[in-house]
Amino acid sequence: MDTPSTAAPRGPAIRHDGMDRLLMSLDTALRTAFGEHAAARPCPRPPQAVLDAGAGDAALSPEDKRLSAALMRVNHVGEVCAQALYASQAWGTSDPALQAQFEAAAREEVDHLAWTEQRLKELGGRTSLLNPLWYAGAFTIGLIAARAGDRHSLGFVVETERQVEAHLNHHMDRLPAADQASRAIVAQMRDDEVAHADAAEKAGGVPLPAPVRGLMKLAAKVMTLTAHRI
Repeated sequence: MDTPSTAAPRGPAIRHDGMDRLLMSLDTALRTAFGEHAAARPCPRPPQAVLDAGAGDAALSPEDKRLSAALMRVNHVGEVCAQALYASQAWGTSDPALQAQFEAAAREEVDHLAWTEQRLKELGGRTSLLNPLWYAGAFTIGLIAARAGDRHSLGFVVETERQVEAHLNHHMDRLPAADQASRAIVAQMRDDEVAHADAAEKAGGVPLPAPVRGLMKLAAKVMTLTAHRI
């Protein structure tokens, strides 16, 4: 006579785990696109001596504030995309150490979200109306990168962060000279992105083909031009 098996069926457990991850991803997406964020680190600020010299918000004209707000909105969109990319790439890897690396970078990027949100409020600006779209698109791209394998996924991080570094340097050139508050935030964000790129490279990221890098630059340009206004 056969003895009934006492082992729990594997199928439902797997589906349950997948559903849990899906619900967690949806929660992260909603909080990123619509929520307010709290930074673990203090918001970067210019030295008091710089502010005392007259380089503060009081010295900004309405046109300066509109420009700074538009640039910081673009930077906020970049951080929304970063959350989506890291979340999808953490989901797509089977390496626990790499998953932890992606999740740690994402937590650091939350600071950037909070800082840019705070600065937008100070400038009388707003975040992009298309944040849900930006998140969904970036999440999809991140999953595609993850499916290419861990080394290419890391290479995608390296290329993304190098392009973000160049983009932030460009913003440093465009921000009004008196807007030292935005400059301090952008400078710290740039330093963090460089560190993320270096970490991904050391973890085994491989260079991406030139056509892929070109498509990434084109997508970033479309996002930048759109988020500058919407």
